[in-house]
Amino acid sequence: MGNVAFPGGSREASDGANYQWFGPSLSQWSRRMDQLDQQLVQSYIVCAIRELFEETGILLAGTDEQSVVEMTDADDWMTARESIAGQDLGFDEFLRRRGLGLRTDLLRPVSHWLNPNFALRRFDTWYFTATVPNRQEATLLRGKGKWGRWLSAGEVLAKRNTSELGDIVGQPNTVNLILSEITYPAVEMILEAMAEANGVVAYLSRARSLNLKHPDLLVRDGIYYLEVLGSISAESTRSWQASAGH
Repeated sequence: MGNVAFPGGSREASDGANYQWFGPSLSQWSRRMDQLDQQLVQSYIVCAIRELFEETGILLAGTDEQSVVEMTDADDWMTARESIAGQDLGFDEFLRRRGLGLRTDLLRPVSHWLNPNFALRRFDTWYFTATVPNRQEATLLRGKGKWGRWLSAGEVLAKRNTSELGDIVGQPNTVNLILSEITYPAVEMILEAMAEANGVVAYLSRARSLNLKHPDLLVRDGIYYLEVLGSISAESTRSWQASAGH
């Protein structure tokens, strides 16, 4: 199985460093995410902004609460991204050298997932969304990732039971596979919410539950399923046939 996913990664020690901070305070973020530990909340937010920059070159930062940095030198940014990803340069140091603070107000939390109990590695994952700032352009990090492209959520879902996306990605472990075989339930459910929204502003501003989603493994007629209680668009039960059942 391939892994077509949104940009992201794991928290690092530097995510807890001191950052110039524009946007909601940590106490406000803590209430929004229903998390008491404000240091943990900061690490989630910084991790999201850092990983977005590392993997795509999109940087949610500015010199004040009204500005967003522009990408003036693509090669310079790529070099910095590689250094940050390799932990040769701290994200906090990168921002400090340029006099930049985090524009946390540009982020919106959209979903919170804990992977199934049977998983060998457990991930407590927050998903965030943001719009791409003007004069910034997404590019893959050199040496990491095989494919990346802007796609319409509605168009992807319209062909979810075909292998079109897997064929576009074109990797040996994605070709001839349908959407649910090359991604995770969290990604599919977020794509559904995007497709259902009436535009970007509506999606960013919509009220949503951030209750933890924790899939369970079920067996029905000898077939394995992952069941998720409470979808993003409606409080209902959702099931995916697990590839382990074949």
